[in-house]
Amino acid sequence: LYTENGGLDMNASTGQDVTTYKVSLPASKIELWARIETDRLLNPVFREFYTERDVVMEERRQRVESDPDGKLYEQFLNAAYKTHPYGRPILGWAEDLTNLSPNSVRKIFAKYKAPENIVIAVVGDINPADTLKLINKYFGRIQASREKKNIIPAEPIQTEERRVTVPFDANPMMIIGFHKPTAPAYDDYVFDVLETILTKGRTSRMYNMLVTEMQIAESVSASNGVPGTRYPNLFTILAKLRHPHTNIELEEIILQEIEKIKDKPVSDTELTKAKNQLKMGYLQSLDSNVELASILSYYEVLLGDFRYFSDYLSNIEKVTSADIQRAARLYLNSKNRTIAVLNKKKD
Repeated sequence: LYTENGGLDMNASTGQDVTTYKVSLPASKIELWARIETDRLLNPVFREFYTERDVVMEERRQRVESDPDGKLYEQFLNAAYKTHPYGRPILGWAEDLTNLSPNSVRKIFAKYKAPENIVIAVVGDINPADTLKLINKYFGRIQASREKKNIIPAEPIQTEERRVTVPFDANPMMIIGFHKPTAPAYDDYVFDVLETILTKGRTSRMYNMLVTEMQIAESVSASNGVPGTRYPNLFTILAKLRHPHTNIELEEIILQEIEKIKDKPVSDTELTKAKNQLKMGYLQSLDSNVELASILSYYEVLLGDFRYFSDYLSNIEKVTSADIQRAARLYLNSKNRTIAVLNKKKD
């Protein structure tokens, strides 16, 4: 139906926090969209359940069980989170998928695809008043869920370093992660800036040192907000080793570089460059209706306020080198870190 009416970019994605459905349509077809999507929510038919479940199981085998990156990442999160569901993989464990039934999926769908959980973002050449009237007409028929809300247990404060080693027939790599607050906490903005300083671009601090100058690593990337945004998350550093060096060498150098962040303020040049890079990324994310709708719905459903995005650059601009130093000292310490290492399996 969508394709016959000019629909493009139909897709769905699931992360730790949210499932998103998106489609691009001519502005004149917005009522068709409302009819199709409310029918999907009100009258779901899970056709070919077992076939699709097998597809997901195969996806897990390809992305996790036979992929070194996926295997290491899964074991890393499982070590970093002992109580909170962030420690579980998005696709589920293999036994979860094996035991999944059509009835369990119906119950999950009924529980979560309810109006109190749904955020709709419509972006484009529209009349806001008419669009809202249309949305109320169709989506207003969906009844609220009677299911009780799950109480998500908070992850206890980590008090000692955690380590996990994964043997795999692949080049060595490692992930180092530290627990931290999530958005909209001010320190989350601070870590966005630090992520950029450390590994965004070939002239960034860690990339330049580990990949270009020392040639000890094939790649290195820092990520703020792993694995989700709704709950307190992690600041991580992923590095892939270059032969003949060892993970022990790589870990030592990365941790030394983190100590430098604590001991000496980042330069004004680094700080300004990082803020400019974040500003450029922000502006680039506004170049399509699909991106804008995704961003607005994402922050509204996770933080309860889409305005987080509109205030983002002003908060980034406030970050100082002293903030980075303070946050690094507070969170980037040995008691608060988890290190997962993938070592090449010996014959």
